Amino acid sequence: MNFKRFVLGAMVTSATLTGISLAQAADAVRLRGSVVSFDGATLTVKTREGATDTVKMASGWKISGVAKASAQDIKQGDFLGIASVSKADGGSGALEVVVFPAAMKGAGEGDRPWDLQPNSRMTNGTVADVTDINGRSVTLTYDNGQKKQIAIPQTTPIVTFAPASPEDLKPGAVIFVNAERDSGGALTSTRVVVGNNGIVPPM
Repeated sequence: MNFKRFVLGAMVTSATLTGISLAQAADAVRLRGSVVSFDGATLTVKTREGATDTVKMASGWKISGVAKASAQDIKQGDFLGIASVSKADGGSGALEVVVFPAAMKGAGEGDRPWDLQPNSRMTNGTVADVTDINGRSVTLTYDNGQKKQIAIPQTTPIVTFAPASPEDLKPGAVIFVNAERDSGGALTSTRVVVGNNGIVPPM
């Protein structure tokens, strides 16, 4: 892998994840689905809900991909983004995990509601502790010392970020788009996360 390209991809994705994690305004829209078409300026997406949305890509828009990571590689001091839900027996269980490259540490730090599934939350924080009792569990610290322990089941998708290009936006490609809807209903985005090499964005 070209090192310069990877570093550039990490920098791009740092801004992407900041937008992903902080987008809570009324006009913020998170699209999860697959590419219908892309003409270089307009992205048409079939969402997971079955609707078809058209997104105008803003000037200078950026793209990043995802690569597979492993729970066994997670260690103290790493910066993670974890979508999770409360478990019936207490605590939280991870729905997906993003392992941030070192250049992205601190992006979107905090804990907030998320819409991956009902009642889910997104927590971006630094790993303070890792345990392997009945499966891997991590304790994340964020926002001036707050802590949250999250169990990571073996089936949980775990990814990190990788370079991608507009050529990856082929029909059928799985994508995550953080967009904004204007007063007229039009969607605009500056960032796209696309699945490549068989790995899809789980967030």
